[in-house]
Amino acid sequence: MSGEHRNQREQREHRDHRGDHGGYQELVDEISALLGAPATLENRDFELIAFGAYDSEGELDASALDPVRTRSILTRRSTTAVRTWFEGFGITRATAPVHIPPTPEAGVYRGRICLPVRHRGVVLGYVWLLEDDPGPSEAQLSAAMQVAARIGDLLADEAQAGADLTRELRAVLTAERGWQREMAVAELRTALGPRGDGLHTVVCVAPWPSADPDDAPSVRTVPGATALCTVPWGAAGQSLALLVRLRSADVLTPALTAATRFVREGEGERGGGQGAGASGAAKAAGSAATAGTTVAAGVAGARMGLAELGAAWQEASAAARAVLAEPRLGPVAEWASIGPYRLLTALPPETAHDPAVRVLLSPAHRELARTAEVFLDCAGQAGRTAAELGIHRQTLYYRLSRVEQLTGLDLDDGEDRLLLHMALKAARL
Repeated sequence: MSGEHRNQREQREHRDHRGDHGGYQELVDEISALLGAPATLENRDFELIAFGAYDSEGELDASALDPVRTRSILTRRSTTAVRTWFEGFGITRATAPVHIPPTPEAGVYRGRICLPVRHRGVVLGYVWLLEDDPGPSEAQLSAAMQVAARIGDLLADEAQAGADLTRELRAVLTAERGWQREMAVAELRTALGPRGDGLHTVVCVAPWPSADPDDAPSVRTVPGATALCTVPWGAAGQSLALLVRLRSADVLTPALTAATRFVREGEGERGGGQGAGASGAAKAAGSAATAGTTVAAGVAGARMGLAELGAAWQEASAAARAVLAEPRLGPVAEWASIGPYRLLTALPPETAHDPAVRVLLSPAHRELARTAEVFLDCAGQAGRTAAELGIHRQTLYYRLSRVEQLTGLDLDDGEDRLLLHMALKAARL
């Protein structure tokens, strides 16, 4: 299955039904059906919002792919050079469909039809269609432009309703507990209006590749997202925070989909920057689940309203920390699924430096610490531990005796085992 078709299937499975307009995805699908051609919707900054495909066999024709289209769908954005090239055809000023010829040297192997998406004369985005011969009729294009106008209304509504909640969301997530957070929550609730009373969850993506706190994607490109901002992470880094609407407390699909997208984008940025294009985003999906991850995401439990937004952020960031410490949990993890890390992430950072285990955690004893952790993970079963480590049982017994000597702990004592196990896991954080 091609990368483009796979993304289309995911988009259909996680459609975002928003307001009386029916949602961007439904409107793009409507245009695709009207014109019998694949369509994509981008905002005026050329960030992908939604895409649809029309194909009677259920498979996307490979001829629909060219480098510009593939990159737009897989990375959900276009380069500055591509944007400048397309804008050279007057799409920012157009009020009617614009026909753009194929230009192979620019990576545009097939012609395009651009439907400008406007609201009260202001361009807010573009619907793109691949042009075939003979192409759609004037009547079809006129009908499609009417749908594009509805998209413009929806973009305008969202721009006005959530005009930029970056400051408000960041204030809530960085405020101290108590009256400061309560005031920040009240301000965000006022800005959101009735939308703030619904079911939400929070996503944390960390570390976000850019250290610039203002370098974050547009919230309008994230289906289901109500607000988005960056939050300090560590000494000098940033994390990405998303407030995501839910329909059911038991179905976190919108949040998980957004988290997966941003982990892939983050891994792609670290692995090759924007220049890596589609290949960087595609490779990231596999790399995060194999050799550990440099970017992780956590998803909090569902909350009704905004009163517990601070607690939800703690859950989301704790889940992201757990994935970074224990890659087998991710690259995207729900807070409910991180097991003992739910408790360990709530402990002060100095917990891992318990006097009993400080020596064991030194670089000189890394192998002994690993042996002790695997032994405790295997519930103290020597056979399983030796097999996991690929060593003889006698070697295991010798190492465990050295662990007891260094720590002064008795591995036959349940409380001593608990202390050692907690300290070893906490050290990963």
